Amino acid sequence: MIVERIRKLCAEHGTNIMRLEQATGITNGNIRRWDENVPSVAKVKAVADYFGVTVDELLTEGGTDVGGR
Repeated sequence: MIVERIRKLCAEHGTNIMRLEQATGITNGNIRRWDENVPSVAKVKAVADYFGVTVDELLTEGGTDVGGR
């Protein structure tokens, strides 16, 4: 889920995951594995800051819980 949201944000901002990783200091190929491996809060925050969104928006697609809460 998070990787797909990041891909959408990259497309909206005219970039790609590789450039995002370079700009945020995240190891090459690391973000693509976030659906399988839990990323650190610091890395998620760095991505959210890069796109100008909150961590909640990044994790829940617009800040709305998928479960409807």
